[in-house]
Amino acid sequence: MSERSEGAPGTRLTPYWELLKAQVRGQASYRASFWLDMVGNFALLGGDLLTVIVLFQVTPSLGGFTRPQVLVMFALGMVAFNVADLAVGNIERIRMYVRTGTLDTVLIRPLGVLSQLLALDFGVRRIGRVLYAVTILVVALVLADVAWTPAKAVLVVVAPIAGAALFGSIFVAASAVAFWWIESGEIAATVTYGGRDFSTYPITVYGQLFRRVFAYGLGFGFVAYYPALVLLELPDPLGLPELTGWASPLVALVAVGLAALVWRTGVRHYRSTGS
Repeated sequence: MSERSEGAPGTRLTPYWELLKAQVRGQASYRASFWLDMVGNFALLGGDLLTVIVLFQVTPSLGGFTRPQVLVMFALGMVAFNVADLAVGNIERIRMYVRTGTLDTVLIRPLGVLSQLLALDFGVRRIGRVLYAVTILVVALVLADVAWTPAKAVLVVVAPIAGAALFGSIFVAASAVAFWWIESGEIAATVTYGGRDFSTYPITVYGQLFRRVFAYGLGFGFVAYYPALVLLELPDPLGLPELTGWASPLVALVAVGLAALVWRTGVRHYRSTGS
């Protein structure tokens, strides 16, 4: 089975847009549940921020960086992750779609498989996490007293977008393992949520093997750490040049290509469970 589409670009987008609007209307119709979910998401992100603040109650620096500098890395990582989680995070439910036969229903429609799955369960409540993360980023940049230039203004926009593309690719590639192994959820969560936690701290606090795998092998070091060094005009203690801070779009492009390859291979080799 393969991805399918037809008609002009505008026509092809219409069914997905209608699916998305139906999801938003459905979730917003239960207002109490909707707002409780929003508050819960704020509390979740607040807990992560509290962890960083508590750490600096017992140490003046972390991995060689001060609290405002670490907060910039934390915020860049959280914005990138939460944008990806909003856009494609629900793909991690593919295990349920395979097990219940929902995926079979999606495959017989003349529409893109991934686009349908993303529109089927769009998490509107996750918008709160994005807004909260952006607020933390603004505050962190002020506290870090960044000396702004036009190049830095571009970087502070491009880096989270590239980071979101990287995280989105990880979400899709890790979830696609369910085409071969339905119970792969724990491994997928280790990579996606582990990558989130990794990217929100300076990579200098991790051991060399961990850095090689997560920072450079999976690319999480380019989400927040290296862009933050450019914004803060700090040299890399690990010795890489300043240009590394601008590499996140290239890393994201490679990740998107690999994720698309894994996803298409998974869809083509999918065999119905008969549910």
